[in-house]
Amino acid sequence: MTDEPAAPILLEEVTYRVGETALVSGLSLKVEAAQTLVLLGRSGSGKTTALRLMNGLLRPTKGRVLVEGRSTEEWDPIQLRRKIGYVIQEVGLFPHFTVSENVGLVPMLEGWSEPDVRRRTDELLTKVGLDAEPIGARYPHQLSGGQRQRVGVARALAADPPFLLMDEPFGALDPITRAEIQREFLTIRGSLSKTIVFVTHDVREGLLLADRLGVLERGRLVWSGTPEQFRRSGDAAAAPFLECLS
Repeated sequence: MTDEPAAPILLEEVTYRVGETALVSGLSLKVEAAQTLVLLGRSGSGKTTALRLMNGLLRPTKGRVLVEGRSTEEWDPIQLRRKIGYVIQEVGLFPHFTVSENVGLVPMLEGWSEPDVRRRTDELLTKVGLDAEPIGARYPHQLSGGQRQRVGVARALAADPPFLLMDEPFGALDPITRAEIQREFLTIRGSLSKTIVFVTHDVREGLLLADRLGVLERGRLVWSGTPEQFRRSGDAAAAPFLECLS
């Protein structure tokens, strides 16, 4: 009889305080392998803090954050973050690097050969809906906001990390571009088998992208279930979001 494999990402009664203020409080989450967990909540609900705890940018005041069964405090920080792609709304591309150099940076640091880095970069730019030949040689300031966001997704996937954390990555885009990138994301996700935690305050986006939803309120998990269960829920935590759908 074999032991059950460790959950890819597990938070056990995690509290994170700044002074007297708890940004998350007693938060327990289990993210299953190859699952997209969407954390839904208003501004200030603790969503971004939860992500930063998962990749070790923050250390819990109480409780434990486990990645592949090891506490984030036991991981070498660089090794941990290279296992976790991180996509944020502001993208954070290096302005003096070309698009190809931005996407290929982590594989290069990992010691990939130049042909392999180039092949992977071109593959991912195509996968996120960009033409690798003209776009790869451009600099971030030469791209539209939607193009930069697509490059940010490609960069997070470049070294093929098993985990992907996405912090309201499409929130600053216009509605048409946002819908396009959401469709690209669904296509990419279907071909990848990644464990993904996606943060948003947009209930429509959450319902579209999630395998499972968690609702955060004042740093606590107040509801968890599938999108279909959420749509049928009479729970008070779900009600304000469901009203936005009508």
